Amino acid sequence: MLPDITGSRASCHCGSVRFTVQLTDGLRTARRCNCSYCRMRGAIAVSADLGGITIEQGQDVLSVYQFNTGTAKHYFCSKCGIYTFHQRRSNTAQYGVNVACLEGISPFDFAEVPVLDGVNHPADGPGGASGTVGFLRFASA
Repeated sequence: MLPDITGSRASCHCGSVRFTVQLTDGLRTARRCNCSYCRMRGAIAVSADLGGITIEQGQDVLSVYQFNTGTAKHYFCSKCGIYTFHQRRSNTAQYGVNVACLEGISPFDFAEVPVLDGVNHPADGPGGASGTVGFLRFASA
């Protein structure tokens, strides 16, 4: 069972990047995306407003990756390579935060996570739906 949290301490794998986050709706916003980048990254993200993240350590080692329209900004630790959070293309006033970086939370704590259609993004014009296209499920052996 997932805890009902509103905020958390977080860090990358090596601990070089440390931050606190205030989540917009706890862990209830958990989701994955099927766009080309997220599909390869494989992270589950939860939502935080832009003012909801405070970098406590490692601002100098955070790197950013942008592609396609350049709207989304994907931040990762330049030392260990872990994706920490990203400014969303779908809502530039929000961050998506990697749940694996949250203290005491694992992606495998989620029994089911919706997968959003990032391939057909609504900002790409007609036909862009960005709705739920499926669910990722985890069942322990």
